[in-house]
Amino acid sequence: MYMPNRQQKALRQIMAENLRVLRLAAHISQEELAELCGLHRTYISDIERCNRNVSIDNIEKIAKALHITASDLLKEMEKINENS
Repeated sequence: MYMPNRQQKALRQIMAENLRVLRLAAHISQEELAELCGLHRTYISDIERCNRNVSIDNIEKIAKALHITASDLLKEMEKINENS
């Protein structure tokens, strides 16, 4: 049985942090990203503030807009950097 590490971050928090870092690294605003994804700017803002439970479909849209895999949005940053 899998027992999560008590210090492990929630996936929602990991995605929120990754989304912000990756969006800023791509030099695009929340509004620009939202347009690329077909989503609303406030939705992107809510994700980055960890206020949204994001659907698989929207994770996929966001990942495609950022030219990454959906799984990259859910990995802790150290693990993304190790795989690069």
